[in-house]
Amino acid sequence: MKNDYKVTTIIDLTGVTNNRDLHLLFKEKLVFPDFYGENWDAITGLIEMPSELVFQGWSNFNKNLPSDAAMLKEILDEYNKEVASQKCEIYFR
Repeated sequence: MKNDYKVTTIIDLTGVTNNRDLHLLFKEKLVFPDFYGENWDAITGLIEMPSELVFQGWSNFNKNLPSDAAMLKEILDEYNKEVASQKCEIYFR
């Protein structure tokens, strides 16, 4: 029997003003371990995604930190390609 239980994680980007804030938010919301290096290289080895991931405040985040927004989308797209059987639905609001 297939488990249809969905886990949704909401990440509110409203208060994020720099890269460090962003990675600390990931660490908290995605429950990364204490040894998480708080950088893009470290994130790829730790990702275990929920069924759904919702980013609130995306428009302002994308405007204020466009390179981080682009990197985040790239990493999430790559994750979904690599683990298609456990694909995470991602929403940018």
